[in-house]
Amino acid sequence: MITVKIDGQEVEVEEGATIIDAAAKLDIDIPTLCYLKDLNEPGACRVCMVEIKGEEKLQPACIYKVSEGLEVKTNTPQVIEARKKVLELFLSDHPFDCLTCAANQNCELQSLAKQYGIRDIDFDGARNEFPVDDLSPSLVREPSKCILCRRCISVCSEIQEVHIYDVIDRGFKAVAAPAYNESLMDTPCITCGQCIMVCPTGALHEQNDSQKVWDALADESKHVVIQTAPSIRVTIGEMFGMEIGSLVTGQLVTALRRIGFDKVFDDCFGADVVVMEESYELMERLESGKDLPQFTSCCPGWVKFCETYYPSMIDNLSSCKSPQQVFGALTKSYYAERAGIDPEDIFCVSTMPCVAKKYESQRPEMDSSGFRDVDAVLTTRELGEMIKQVGLDITNLPEEEYDNPMGYATGAGVIFGSTGGVMEAALRTAYEKITGERLKDFKLESVRSDDFREAEIDLKDGKSLKVAVARGTSNARKLIHKIMSGEADYDFVEVMACPAGGCVGGGGQPIYSGRDKWMRMFSDRVKRAEGLFKADEEKEHRVAHENPYIKQLYDEYLGEPHSERSQRLLHTPYVDRQMYTRDERYSVKKNEKMKVADKNN
Repeated sequence: MITVKIDGQEVEVEEGATIIDAAAKLDIDIPTLCYLKDLNEPGACRVCMVEIKGEEKLQPACIYKVSEGLEVKTNTPQVIEARKKVLELFLSDHPFDCLTCAANQNCELQSLAKQYGIRDIDFDGARNEFPVDDLSPSLVREPSKCILCRRCISVCSEIQEVHIYDVIDRGFKAVAAPAYNESLMDTPCITCGQCIMVCPTGALHEQNDSQKVWDALADESKHVVIQTAPSIRVTIGEMFGMEIGSLVTGQLVTALRRIGFDKVFDDCFGADVVVMEESYELMERLESGKDLPQFTSCCPGWVKFCETYYPSMIDNLSSCKSPQQVFGALTKSYYAERAGIDPEDIFCVSTMPCVAKKYESQRPEMDSSGFRDVDAVLTTRELGEMIKQVGLDITNLPEEEYDNPMGYATGAGVIFGSTGGVMEAALRTAYEKITGERLKDFKLESVRSDDFREAEIDLKDGKSLKVAVARGTSNARKLIHKIMSGEADYDFVEVMACPAGGCVGGGGQPIYSGRDKWMRMFSDRVKRAEGLFKADEEKEHRVAHENPYIKQLYDEYLGEPHSERSQRLLHTPYVDRQMYTRDERYSVKKNEKMKVADKNN
């Protein structure tokens, strides 16, 4: 341990620690716009400058390693003035559209400008004006708001291993962007949205579908239904100041009814259907011995990653659609028929923890009912803002129940929102169908994943099921390489693209500010996951095949899992994206949204 003195206070830290680490032990907050512990430490923004005894110049606290006897001052007039000048330099080349910016009141640059009392900017001159890239159905890039923090580069390259972003050009024209500052639609972006989660400004944000939903709600000819993803119930409360992981299922239902949705359904019902389809598909593969291991296909970011980087493994993906798309297809067919509503008049909304779901809903093959499965996708953030717009506060609302027949779900459907949950839910049903015996312990903690986890499930009679769970696409790469090299042999594999616990840490979840946001994403996902597993334990039914409404669905409409009708409605082909080609790009009108059409996507 090393003893250092910061602002007159002594503190012991481990050798190799930085000044910013040492200051944190004394609850001294040194500001920064680029640093994220264990993710991004480039010393790029220079907002964290401090004064060090014996040093002629100010030094960046985020990368300066401490030494025995080091004396640091973090709040001298010289330090404060230097930070203000750095912030003014950032602001001098930044758009002044804060009131209409997606990051308004959740922007780290804006917060620091307020904290340091910046009212005027002494620096005049040219400003960069890059075109907005809004071609992706999931993400919007506003390069003019980029401050070269390099966070998006780090998370995309080091965590996800997709490598979309880099610093392009030099000097005043430098910006973090795809090659040649092209559109994300011209890259192998998997639309996971993790770059949005770490961006300190509004340079990256989701495509906002809120107005599309408001318009549908105002259209009296439309029957508007909404499905809520599993993890939303443990994250939406955070937007109203509630404790991390608070379970607010009933209050959420009430809020959605008061907003004006005609029916409020549970996407966990769709998850239960996916469990049925994937379980039966797994049993068929085990019997034939073909295309093993079977990969889950619930995560659209992972599916696009597989299609793009490992097309040889496409046949291993479960052909079952994700719960969102399964639910949408059933809404426009099964529900429409039962309710006596023309499916053309149904507007299906989903609220998801994910921006990749926006991309998924627009895949051309997602129209098996003859209509687009899902018409609009809202992130947790968008839905939270909509609830606030109508003057509601979830913390003060009573609890109400989902509508049936597509509002009742088992605990198996609920745990889809956490890494390992999809695997566990499917195994609960598959185990019973294969062995004829009920699984005694529903808590398959052996597959509740960290970064990577593998397990072997005893199926009796000397047989076993080898399974694995990977969190984040970098771990998926490692796992796939083990499979392709013959080093590993699995029967069933779950992959979730988002590294912070799967859906509970998705790219559409609430965003935090500050240098600890990356660490918080990982610590908070534990509490969020605990909320989902608690909800699972409180359910009357915890296996999908015991859901009475699922039984009714199959008895009255689908027949057996993997029947001709379920294959047509609930399953999908995939695309080899190494063969990706665009047909054309056309402009509707100058400064309006541009659209991309291509034969595959």
